[in-house]
Amino acid sequence: MDWIDLTQTITASMPGVQIREAKNLEKDGWNAVNIDIYSHSGTHMDAPIHFGVDGPTIDLMPLSRLICKASILDLTGIQPSSEVRIEDLGKLKNTLKAGDGIIIKTGWSKFSVSDPHKYRDQLPRISENLARWLVEKGLNMLAVEPPSVANVNDLEEVTLIHRILFSGQVIIVEGICNLDKIKAEKVELMALPLKIGAGDGAPARVLARPLKNT
Repeated sequence: MDWIDLTQTITASMPGVQIREAKNLEKDGWNAVNIDIYSHSGTHMDAPIHFGVDGPTIDLMPLSRLICKASILDLTGIQPSSEVRIEDLGKLKNTLKAGDGIIIKTGWSKFSVSDPHKYRDQLPRISENLARWLVEKGLNMLAVEPPSVANVNDLEEVTLIHRILFSGQVIIVEGICNLDKIKAEKVELMALPLKIGAGDGAPARVLARPLKNT
């Protein structure tokens, strides 16, 4: 089955991104640009150093962990600033296996362009109890549509949730999109961050391929 791209397109209008002409076809013989990008812009992967937790930097993420089977948790229509709790998992609470991934579908990615302030400041986020539960279950990768798994305007919360997940070796992918194109309940999930030396995070190309018989 075909791969579905869950990656935001990097543009000059994206927060944290500047794209400037470096070379011009008519003058220089080829086109090229200089790109200045915040390491957590758009669709990206976090590394533990992002919040001071021991673990691999983004360039040393184990390749075997960047691809996994993932279940879609459909929470479309969730209210702004809501917490995602253990009880929201539904049947995943009983079927999640160690090494699996979870993609949380909220529809939140539509606000990245239509309402950037809502996208960042009113995002649905992972509760502390859910973060600890995911660690206990041995989750491999957590992928979400908002730009963070926690309230970026609350330093205590955003630090706590990231540190819980990182301490449990959960890979965090934020800012995904196009989940409406996935019709299956489970997918093969691939997240490939830019290989930035000693990186605290990096933009990532994130792909999903629906699994048959799901």
